[in-house]
Amino acid sequence: MDHPHSEATLKTTPLHGLQVALAGKMVPFAGYEMAVNFPMGVLGEHKHTRAAAGLFDVSHMGQVRLFGDGRAKALEALLPADIENLGPGAMRYSQLTNDGGGIIDDLIVTNGGDHLFLVVNGANKDGDLAHLRAALPGAIEIEHRSDDALLALQGPGAAAVMTRLAPGSEKLVFMTAAAFQIAGVDCRVSRAGYTGEDGFEVSLPGARAEEVAGLLLAEDEVEPIGLGARDSLRLEAGLCLHGHDIDGATTPVEAGLAWSIQKRRRAGGGFPGAEVILGQLRDGAKRRRVGILPEGRAPAREGAEIVDHQGGVIGAVTSGGFGPTLGGPLAMGYVAAEHAGIDTSLGLVVRGKTLPARVAKMPFVPAGYFRG
Repeated sequence: MDHPHSEATLKTTPLHGLQVALAGKMVPFAGYEMAVNFPMGVLGEHKHTRAAAGLFDVSHMGQVRLFGDGRAKALEALLPADIENLGPGAMRYSQLTNDGGGIIDDLIVTNGGDHLFLVVNGANKDGDLAHLRAALPGAIEIEHRSDDALLALQGPGAAAVMTRLAPGSEKLVFMTAAAFQIAGVDCRVSRAGYTGEDGFEVSLPGARAEEVAGLLLAEDEVEPIGLGARDSLRLEAGLCLHGHDIDGATTPVEAGLAWSIQKRRRAGGGFPGAEVILGQLRDGAKRRRVGILPEGRAPAREGAEIVDHQGGVIGAVTSGGFGPTLGGPLAMGYVAAEHAGIDTSLGLVVRGKTLPARVAKMPFVPAGYFRG
């Protein structure tokens, strides 16, 4: 949970001035002052991203490069993904795990050729850096790119925009990255995203971020998008938010992230919490993250109790709200494994009343990733 920050202690991203100039409604988030929405409003921004293209400032995220011989093997000792067989430009989603198999943070690792490039969550980056420094061998150089910015361009119109500004980047497929220039600025462009839509991330020097963001916003398809729509988009996509849907007490298996543990790592182990995680892969976890569709129109928010037909508590909601594309309320949460089957009926306790709901398949809205 983010602690309240006084105005004086909040950090700003290289695009803070632009967010203010665009009449962004600024709020504290992960230790930064960032726009929760712009004049279009959360609902409009959400729908625009699904229909055209939205530009997100995600510069609060941690960008880290690892150099040195044996870096892939060294990183594998901290997470359950296969990094040694990651090809040049390929990206992989994984989790830093603790000795109990819990998720310290989730992250994306890219093979940058002469280095590994890590993107970690903004609220966790200081802790993650301390963890990496303490756990990686001294021969591995850790470079925190604290002055770099990170932009995310998301939506079905994103590829057309990128074709104009960084010709060739449209040839990237989902979960790959390469170097490009935009207006003479050296950028690292990847094709992934946190909205369920096709999209790109642009990592670049913070000093040039406003200029490149301005070029993107000048394109007809593109509007600025704030934190509010980022959250509703990722919820419809069934994607986890660390500190809410996953945390140090949640394993990747419980979280439904077993797909991110490759066969070689399942066979060999050798990462923190391997005994717990591999045991759950073998025997099943006692609780599972599930998608939930409430009946009616009332949304269930984070913390709402999930109950069975007898009113017994079987879990809790970790993220919930209204899905603008779905056209109704939706939620994610953890339930005892025997209640995790699709279409299992449940109750959600909202303001003292038990509302009917059912377990639903995720993503709630079909993904639009470009796989080539």
